[in-house]
Amino acid sequence: MRTLTKELQQDITPQRAIDLLKEGNQRFLNNLKFNRNLLQQVNDTSESQHPFAVIISCMDSRTSAELIFDQGLGDVFSIRIAGNVINEDILASTEFGCKVVGAKVVVVLGHTSCGAIKGAVDDVDLGHLHFITKKIQRCIPKIKATDKFISPSDLVTSVTTENVIQGVQDLKARSSILEEMEYTKKIKIVGGVYDVSSGVVTFLEA
Repeated sequence: MRTLTKELQQDITPQRAIDLLKEGNQRFLNNLKFNRNLLQQVNDTSESQHPFAVIISCMDSRTSAELIFDQGLGDVFSIRIAGNVINEDILASTEFGCKVVGAKVVVVLGHTSCGAIKGAVDDVDLGHLHFITKKIQRCIPKIKATDKFISPSDLVTSVTTENVIQGVQDLKARSSILEEMEYTKKIKIVGGVYDVSSGVVTFLEA
């Protein structure tokens, strides 16, 4: 597997970037990861990096983007925060990854059995945790408006997906840089949910 150069990165379209992640997840599921020379990639990326994707995922120990998408050194920017929520630092990092370095896709990646989601649903308030749970709780009224009698477990599942959708919307609404880059088809911004019990990533491209 070749280390990404500027030329290789530029040849990747936003849709091809998504396909590369899908193919990587399929390799992960089949335990057929690429045979990479990581030490060689250390040398190849020592002076520059040209990732093709920015992945905003949860800090959960089971959701390492490089592993579940079978990517090597220099392939993806991995931004991790509990609940995969969007704040100013995440926005700035994503803008840098796309506008400055040239990444072609941004993925907001949620996951099943997320502690931050459960904490938001249960209205847990501990230390600074409310900065995260309040962002997630924005999703709850919309869900309950369509199903007033939704069960707690189904609510967690629905909030997980809706929180990803909200994250995608936040990136577009709060960053004119990212909004313009997607409008001109330089990048795609999509969501996805990783199933911690199966290893499958389901993309929410629509």
